[in-house]
Amino acid sequence: MAATEAAGKLAYRIYRAVSYGAEPVVNLHLRWRRLRGREHSLRWTERLGLPSLSRPTGPLLWFHAVSLGEGITAIPIIKECMKQRPDVNVLMTTTTVSAFEVISKRLPSGVIYQFAPLDTPSAVGAFLDYWKPNAIILIESELWPNLIMGASENGIVLALLNARMSSKSFKKFSGPLLLPMISLMLSKFSLIVPLSTMQAIHFQLLQASPYIIKFSGDLKYAVEEFDASEGELRSIQDLKLQLAHRQVWMASSIHRGEEEIMLGVHRVLTEMHPDIVTILVPRNPQHGLEIAQELQKAGQNVALRSRQENLKPGTNIYVVDTLVVRGKWWRQQWQVIDDGGRVVAAGRLSYSQSSMAVKAAASFVTAIEACIEVNNMILNLVPYEAPFHAYIKPCMGELRYLYRLTPIAVVGGSFFSGLAGHNIFEAAAAGCAVLTGRHVGHFSHMVLEMQQLNPLSVLQVSGKLELEKALKELFSDAKVLEARRMAAKQAFRALSTGIVANVWSLLNVHVLNQALC
Repeated sequence: MAATEAAGKLAYRIYRAVSYGAEPVVNLHLRWRRLRGREHSLRWTERLGLPSLSRPTGPLLWFHAVSLGEGITAIPIIKECMKQRPDVNVLMTTTTVSAFEVISKRLPSGVIYQFAPLDTPSAVGAFLDYWKPNAIILIESELWPNLIMGASENGIVLALLNARMSSKSFKKFSGPLLLPMISLMLSKFSLIVPLSTMQAIHFQLLQASPYIIKFSGDLKYAVEEFDASEGELRSIQDLKLQLAHRQVWMASSIHRGEEEIMLGVHRVLTEMHPDIVTILVPRNPQHGLEIAQELQKAGQNVALRSRQENLKPGTNIYVVDTLVVRGKWWRQQWQVIDDGGRVVAAGRLSYSQSSMAVKAAASFVTAIEACIEVNNMILNLVPYEAPFHAYIKPCMGELRYLYRLTPIAVVGGSFFSGLAGHNIFEAAAAGCAVLTGRHVGHFSHMVLEMQQLNPLSVLQVSGKLELEKALKELFSDAKVLEARRMAAKQAFRALSTGIVANVWSLLNVHVLNQALC
């Protein structure tokens, strides 16, 4: 054990030296990402550990999640923390602009939001020196050596919630070069809450102490209802009216290639039900528009959500797409041009102390930080003096509303080898009959737990033929459809009950009592 610890310390010293020497290159890369619109145009220096807000007095808990999905997972426990311990300040960080756009608007009042520092000695050191957190709660798979070792050296308590790692990461961490350092890092944690028994085994094989591994359930089960804007509710209600009295199913979060499976099944179903509507929700920003264009070339009647196209009686495919637009800056003005050359929005730029607000000339555009919101769609603007491309993408929470419009949800990202599935629990929460492919990655525990509660709650299919057979049965037998919908809803209720309370109890006992004593 002593030899392993010594090897871990040596490996970390090498990592620290290399990351310190690489800081000039890393900083240049960060600036390049800012110019490309991949970092926040004004708050990018937070990634260097430089704060944009003042630290309040008193104890502070730092919650960190890498991106949007993990950040949304953290919100229920942050709310519980503020409810149970109003005397404690809460800092939330993520690393991506997309997470910032959504999470900064969803966090409770009083939560401090910053971008997380890069894992370089200078950035981590500056961040910890300024914010001085009493504890750091990491979400899912954030194992950064400089951050973890720096926190330990400063006496900061560490916890890892919804802890998971892919099979690929586990294999890499288990190798002789990385295992000593990973083992050393895991020894610094006071609490690890794994997603599943298999994940717990992974962490123990990486030499995490079994005494710090506790179970509570998956925080993703704590599905929250986000407040919808008036425009969002009106848009969804309009779509609901258009879908009335028609057979509907939805394929959500589909990856490239999966649309061929969905459209093949759609063609078969239209022979049985000519009025059927297939809702396609691609995962990739540009994929939806490409699908629609190909279908239109083939003579299909397709409605695009980004263009606010209504479902007509002859429309059988509805694409919740992301519209690629072109635009340009000149002086302090901007305009957005759709793929047909039409100006859909225009305005002038203004600056404030903390953010760049886009002031729009068109009444249907509202200003938010570094992007604009057009008819319930977020448009990222790339702020540099040149023609740019941007993407309009569905706002966070829209998928949850769409699930309410369909009795059947096929969750994609799961039909080909190499894919790793997506969250099926949102569909279950909405009372959909839930189907997915067999390549579900770390969501396999979610599928298994739901199926153990009720085998009808989730149906896994191998490909087009099995999906086609399953959907034919659901559309032809109302009793089977209702049984699957009820099973999914009941599984959701059973698994979601008490999750936040359980996680909070573990944090209170193993983290807060130690950090705030």
